[in-house]
Amino acid sequence: MDRRQFLRCVAVAVGAPLVYQCGVHRSTDRFVSQDGLLELSLTAQAQTQTVGDSSAEVLTYNRQLPGPILEAQAGDTVRITLNNQLETPTNLHYHGLHISPQVDDVFQQVLPGERYTYEFQIPSGHPAVTAWYHPHYHLDVARQVFGGLAGPFIIRGELDTIPELQQAEEALLLLQDFDASGQQLHALGKKWGREGSLLLASGQPKPTVAISQNGLLRLRLINGSASRIYQLQLQDHPWFLIATDRGAISAPTPLDTLRLSPGERAEVMIPGQQEPGDYRLVNLPYNRGMGSMLASLGETVEQMAGVVQPTHTTLAILRYQKSSHSQPLPLPKELIAVKPLLAPMTTRQFVLNHGIGGGSTGFIINDKSFDMNRIDTRVKLGHVEDWRIVNKASIDHPFHLHTNRFQVLERNGQPVSLLAWKDTVSLKGYETVTLRVRFEDFVGRTVYHCHILDHEDQGMMGILEIS
Repeated sequence: MDRRQFLRCVAVAVGAPLVYQCGVHRSTDRFVSQDGLLELSLTAQAQTQTVGDSSAEVLTYNRQLPGPILEAQAGDTVRITLNNQLETPTNLHYHGLHISPQVDDVFQQVLPGERYTYEFQIPSGHPAVTAWYHPHYHLDVARQVFGGLAGPFIIRGELDTIPELQQAEEALLLLQDFDASGQQLHALGKKWGREGSLLLASGQPKPTVAISQNGLLRLRLINGSASRIYQLQLQDHPWFLIATDRGAISAPTPLDTLRLSPGERAEVMIPGQQEPGDYRLVNLPYNRGMGSMLASLGETVEQMAGVVQPTHTTLAILRYQKSSHSQPLPLPKELIAVKPLLAPMTTRQFVLNHGIGGGSTGFIINDKSFDMNRIDTRVKLGHVEDWRIVNKASIDHPFHLHTNRFQVLERNGQPVSLLAWKDTVSLKGYETVTLRVRFEDFVGRTVYHCHILDHEDQGMMGILEIS
């Protein structure tokens, strides 16, 4: 059996996510590539679904919340037909895939009632990643993603050949929040970035994730929310980071808490070596920089759709199950080496700011609001650059770069200890980060932006041209 055949067997073996609600498995469609081709249709449409204890109108792909799980191998061809049954234009962004921006084209619009087929090949050397797909139609991104349009996209590769990972069970949680009140979005919800009080993990409130006694669980986590930043903790149980946005890190790293800003992903390994029972995956209260303002609003926040107070919330339950493992399965000692990028040829600065508390009402990068007809940054294919991202605002701004991955070198002038491949990095108010990026393989127009999607819609985005 060659490596490619082996990886396909892995894909079949873990085809069903180990997530269930009230003891009953809730299935989500899973499309796995066959004979080098992943082909499917996604229909975007509004429908009324039961969300938690409420009935709400949500936006779905193929009537599922979240959308179907897609799975392919490096080197596969992908052919996805988007059928737009919404009342507004939409499109698809393949967040976390290293593919041509001429295919992953955020400027594409699919009008209501129309279809559009995306076809591309995943590069043969593409790393194993947990990616996701979602709309990226400018001026309406936040509403569409907050409505529920999001789905996982798994790429299998070298990481999946590590023996300890072959023995691990798998589960995936795509985290979303919703406002089921039916009220019109409040102006502050749009200004700060809309959040909802109803938190779901893969479409369920507090689903149960199974782990075998003495086994290993590989848990993929995706922040599919429009604005919410999750501060995650697996209470009273060890867990280890093994991969970030764009693939594996060098070795498993123990975690206490894991912060995921919108768009960020992580993979963790959980060893089933604790006392059998239930362990809670919780979201701890997190202040995005509006804490004092929210406190001053008091109970009136409850009447402001899109604005919520930070709370301590159980997202999922990790539940032990009996197994045939007489001895604990070991964690891998090594994963995939992360090699530092070479020294930069150019250094640039990007200043994020906006008008909260000032005279301007726009969200801006380098004093400019987004213009569809303006190239903001021009780079050369193959060049390495350092980008210094400066947040001059008092609230968090996660910075996302399309097409290419990067390494975060410094935060507030101090070296970052974990070398990892990223495509999204969160900055708290008044923070500065330095990232290093090599522009690889593809030319064309792409974008960078704040992944608080209301901020992107209101102008905190720039166009990058790679030539």
